[in-house]
Amino acid sequence: MVAAAAITIGCAAAAENSDISIRRLLERTSFSDAEIKDGFFKTAFRAELQFDRRAERIRKFDEPVRVFVVDRGTPDRRAEIAAVIADIRALVQHLDLAMTDDRQSANFVVTLVQRRDLAPTIRSHFGPERAKLIQRALAPECLSGIGKDASFRIRRAEVILPVDAGEFSFYDCAYEEMLQGLGIINDDSSVPWTMFNDDVQMGFFDVYDQHLVNILYDPRIRPGMTRNEVDALLPQILPTVRAWVAKGTPSRSGESGGVKAGLENRGEAQSPRQAAGK
Repeated sequence: MVAAAAITIGCAAAAENSDISIRRLLERTSFSDAEIKDGFFKTAFRAELQFDRRAERIRKFDEPVRVFVVDRGTPDRRAEIAAVIADIRALVQHLDLAMTDDRQSANFVVTLVQRRDLAPTIRSHFGPERAKLIQRALAPECLSGIGKDASFRIRRAEVILPVDAGEFSFYDCAYEEMLQGLGIINDDSSVPWTMFNDDVQMGFFDVYDQHLVNILYDPRIRPGMTRNEVDALLPQILPTVRAWVAKGTPSRSGESGGVKAGLENRGEAQSPRQAAGK
């Protein structure tokens, strides 16, 4: 199995953070097919930090995703993680995503830590040499990782999130890292509407990225597909995705939020939010 890592933070809250609410009001929600396709090809195939042979293929779960939370931080953010998971599940049509209390049955683990414990936790999860490379290349504020098999099916994912870096940062990271753990692995600074861009902080599951994740989890998109194979299917998939996203697009009044960073290890990786301001 190929190991991988990615970083993101985010979650939904009953009383929304004011920074998130402002971003919702300013959010662009209408995109051309070309703009959606461009972002999908740049975020679902590429990876910024790569440890072995580059292979630009679709990576996704093809089985139910069960998330187990390891709580090692204060304040207690488990309820926020549950809300983020529920939000993602509601907004992605063909994704079977839920929490579990049974770690043995989980294929996605979220570890909540104090900010000061992020680096030691990365070392314990990835080993000292790989952790050193991650810190040097990404300077992460949070981290997510995936393990994929030879067919590019994600078999496991994990996310490491600090709980005490501030509410907006937690939300922004939680959403991006959770979504990157599902297979939108790459960050790209040329796509200005996506949270998978180190220069963009949203704090919630924005409309543009709903298009990307719904494309990824459409049943017609299979793990291991190439760009050409996906491109041939998009004319049939995009109308379905557009209809679903339009149905679920929330009003502009207060809702949920998130923060991010990402890396895929021993294969491909995406860069996290930088330590200063990301």
